[in-house]
Amino acid sequence: MRSLLPFVCLSLTFAAYSDPVLSRSALHERRSHIPSGWRVSRKHHPLTTIPLRFALTQSNLENLEEFLYGVSHPDSPNYGKHWSATEVASTFAPSRASVDAVRDWLLESGIEAHRIKLSASGGWLEFKATVQEAEDLLHTNYNVYGHDTGAEHVACESYHLPEHLGPHVDFVMPTVQFDAKLSKRSGGDGETLRDVGQPSSGNGPKTAGGSLSKVLDQLDSCDQQITPACLRALYGFVYQPKVPENNSYGIVEYTPQAYRQDDLNLFANQFSSDLYGVSPNMVSIDGGALSSQESFDINGESCLDLEYAMNLVTKAQNITLYQVGDLVEGGSFNNFLDAFDGSYCTFEGGDDPTEDGVYPDNQPGGYTGPETCGTIKPANVLSTSYAYSEADLTPAYASRQCAEYGKLGLMGVTFLYSSGDGGVAGNNHACLNPDGSQSSSGKIFNPTFPSTCPYITSVGATQVSPNKTVYDPESACEQVIYSGGGFSNYFGLPDYQKDAVASYLKHTPPSYPDSIWNSTGKSRAYPDISANGANYVIAVDGNFTLVYGTSASSPVVGAMLTMVNDARIALGKGPIGFINPVIYAVNFTDGFNDITNGTNPGCGTPGFNTSHGWDPVTGLGTPNFPKLLAKWIALP
Repeated sequence: MRSLLPFVCLSLTFAAYSDPVLSRSALHERRSHIPSGWRVSRKHHPLTTIPLRFALTQSNLENLEEFLYGVSHPDSPNYGKHWSATEVASTFAPSRASVDAVRDWLLESGIEAHRIKLSASGGWLEFKATVQEAEDLLHTNYNVYGHDTGAEHVACESYHLPEHLGPHVDFVMPTVQFDAKLSKRSGGDGETLRDVGQPSSGNGPKTAGGSLSKVLDQLDSCDQQITPACLRALYGFVYQPKVPENNSYGIVEYTPQAYRQDDLNLFANQFSSDLYGVSPNMVSIDGGALSSQESFDINGESCLDLEYAMNLVTKAQNITLYQVGDLVEGGSFNNFLDAFDGSYCTFEGGDDPTEDGVYPDNQPGGYTGPETCGTIKPANVLSTSYAYSEADLTPAYASRQCAEYGKLGLMGVTFLYSSGDGGVAGNNHACLNPDGSQSSSGKIFNPTFPSTCPYITSVGATQVSPNKTVYDPESACEQVIYSGGGFSNYFGLPDYQKDAVASYLKHTPPSYPDSIWNSTGKSRAYPDISANGANYVIAVDGNFTLVYGTSASSPVVGAMLTMVNDARIALGKGPIGFINPVIYAVNFTDGFNDITNGTNPGCGTPGFNTSHGWDPVTGLGTPNFPKLLAKWIALP
């Protein structure tokens, strides 16, 4: 398959005789196209000042997968022996050699020592450079780009670093990144990464419209309406928590998404009366608050997640709601991760203010407190029903975030992400064009992120097909939404998945040309597992309605894994943490109900086919809770 990446790193070198010290320079990053809507407006003025930031390579990241396997693989003698936050921080801190190498080069290039700043975490170096200085250092030319909305952005087409600095620097900003905010507040109609909670982002459950005149809470009606009783029957999920005070389950929401207590009460009255009046324990991250707006687009996601999570883990187990971002600025996945790991706030250049919410937010009504950095302990299991198209992000930005999921996995945290609702297409059914841009008319498959990160567990969607029962095999979801699935264009194939992917490609080889999907067999594939995602009965804005999506699947799987943790903790064992090496192990795959019917259409194609074993539609299948519980209890 030809490269679909909008950014490529090359190893071409040339002699840079204009440097103060003779050195050999290498092309570090290059952008292959100008994103849609942008154009070169003018060359940037040479005396304008920009904050030039060098993201230092962290130590031992090349060993992250090995470390993670050490505590996560069922055959490892260290299974379940998760690391402390201090161990993680000390292991991955950038080396002194990286700091010194970049600083020495800057000093030799004429940058005064007092101008060079090192972050508290040691993760990046920064100095305020004139455009001329930056161009001389990086052998590039900076332009100002204009957008159709009137926004402007500073970037270059490529940049170089001395060859010896390549191993010490992940990326430099601002350079080829094209992540300027096109916020509604400035009059634009574009989306940014911090708009992940906005209704127009393509996230959230889907609905066929209208309210239900009658709720059918009987097992023989599960092909029409899914209720908690249907899910318990489908997956054998019957469990009463034993040590809930020692366990935790977190649901993540991004402002303005918000639940209504009246809706939680309405759902409780129908399905679990003991939960009437019960609220999740809300943890506010960067001013996270509940919007007072009432609409399906604002309330649907949070109501769905909480109503089913709270019901399935029962009243005994408290649910933590992580509400991210204030009502003005919003928040991104990185703002969420900042709350757990203070060093991540400045990891590899820190949050990108063009993509992440920046706090304090001095706009009217914004959160004026400090950014939430390393002050919150993550729950044992975290479910997030939000995603980006992988192509929305630069590879460096995605890699930065993916590494953090791996580090938190080392600490025993299980991350679940919904795989998306567009089949082989991305958010809002956008597909890729040959130049790497996205559009509804694109023909190239467009994977979702973080599902393509090998350090999280991606959850797809299934359905009880019409005229079938909970005792019949489910099919891939093909009502209103299609289970997101496919192959990454950024991340390599992890060891735990190699056999499963190789088997699929051998026995069910897709017939599409290599030009529209990553057919190499060497890239991360998703989803990992699935759960029902069609015809969910939820209470929202005072009525019952049906919703669809992997938004439903993820919190359901999270509830089951939380109860697995409860059983282990009750036996004096630790939480399951990163589960992928376990669930792909040969003696674990029979703990899932294999899904062999259905596809995941998108990009003008029928998508991929389901098959026996793992497939890029429903993963390994849906959980068989009794079997999985017994298997996890047996592990140390």
